[in-house]
Amino acid sequence: MESVKKNFIYNVLYQILVLLIPLITVPYVSRTLGVDGVGVYSYTYSIVYYFVLASMLGINNYGSRTIAKYRENKKELSKSFFSIYYLQLLMSLAMILIYLIYVLLFSPSYKIVSLVQTIYLIATVFDINWLFFGIEKFKLTVTRNSIIKILSLILIFIFVKREDDLIIYTLILSISTLVSNLFLLPFLLKEIDIIRVNTKEIFSHLKPCLVLFIPVIAISLYKIMDKIMIGSLSNISEVGYYEQAEKIIGIPLGIITALGTVMLPRISNLVSKGNDERVKDYIKKSIVFIMFLAFPIWMGLIGVSSDFVPLFLGKDFIKSGTVINYISITVVFISFANVIRTQYLIPKEKDKIYVLSVSIGAAINLFVNFLLIPKYGAVGASIGTIMAELFVAVYQTIAVRNELPINDYLKSIFPFFIKSLLMFIVVYSFKYISISSIMRIIFQIGIGGLLYVLLNYNYLQELLDLKKIFKKIGKLIRKS
Repeated sequence: MESVKKNFIYNVLYQILVLLIPLITVPYVSRTLGVDGVGVYSYTYSIVYYFVLASMLGINNYGSRTIAKYRENKKELSKSFFSIYYLQLLMSLAMILIYLIYVLLFSPSYKIVSLVQTIYLIATVFDINWLFFGIEKFKLTVTRNSIIKILSLILIFIFVKREDDLIIYTLILSISTLVSNLFLLPFLLKEIDIIRVNTKEIFSHLKPCLVLFIPVIAISLYKIMDKIMIGSLSNISEVGYYEQAEKIIGIPLGIITALGTVMLPRISNLVSKGNDERVKDYIKKSIVFIMFLAFPIWMGLIGVSSDFVPLFLGKDFIKSGTVINYISITVVFISFANVIRTQYLIPKEKDKIYVLSVSIGAAINLFVNFLLIPKYGAVGASIGTIMAELFVAVYQTIAVRNELPINDYLKSIFPFFIKSLLMFIVVYSFKYISISSIMRIIFQIGIGGLLYVLLNYNYLQELLDLKKIFKKIGKLIRKS
């Protein structure tokens, strides 16, 4: 079992790769497939994604939590794995059948692309990531994902050349997901023994999975349903604007949520041992670190979006910049709630709070979407998402206020907000300087980033032990 720091580093390195790949592919795909092509892919993927969610049935969080409890007992570990996996297998096969009936009989728009998206559903049959997350084998999953991501990047540049290549683009992305899941199968028997389980044991997991499935569906209503609603209530171009704005937001957000992926199995294991003090220590450190990143990401995105979006995505996607200005604040809400959820609510099995918060958040999102999307398109959906994420973060925080020192957390992170605001003022002031867009972005990111680092030097010194790093650098210089 790897340490938390190592697992976090593995996930951050992977998220950096995930960050770099969209920096290359997003502008290329935007210009090659165009607004409508991006919109069609996003719309059809959003539909198949609901079937994928039904296939997994909340198993990602539930499976990881359950495996983490029994990882020191191979017999119980193996029994838990097979009983959970067989439930996943039954649901996956059922969803493949239902999805094919939907595509073939009800003849939705973009039928061929929708059929290709079936590969994502086939991939769920072989999705056992939750086992390796539960036993904290993150190095294996990160290595696998990195290789597949790089290969898919190469294939996109080789085969996707014009707007008519949307089907090829869909094939590359869906098959890469399938191959990624298949890659883990040879390592499975090294971790578990083959054990027979009965029907009762399989379906004993159904109720707890369903409990965690409700928030998964609810969250998807303001992550995925947004795009379906935009496509239905507005037009496919608005889906394209929203899709690319979300991708840009998702680049830095992926690094932040990597910590939650690492910490869920670790905290679940500590909870099973009754080590509450260590749990609380992890939560405080996580919230401080996450918000140290979240505040400048939010303000930095607003500061650079007007120049960055047309340069990065092309002039056809200028409206994506407006969408970014709205939904970038959700980075703050998602980051704070992610720590509360993955490091306290789920490991402590406080599923009722989790379920209720995201269910009401989803209802708020749907209501706002119906009101605003017909008139404002992607911007209307952005406002719905903001309202939903804000409610979820506030509700979950209030719900645990008597069990966690929330006021201490808020006092600890408030300085990061002030320092990020100072950084934003400096970054935004470059808009009034007459220089090229590229130079302005370079100055904004460079000077803004340097200023934020200097303002937080003491925290970084404590976090990274900078004195030791500087001493090592000094020794290397003297040796050379």
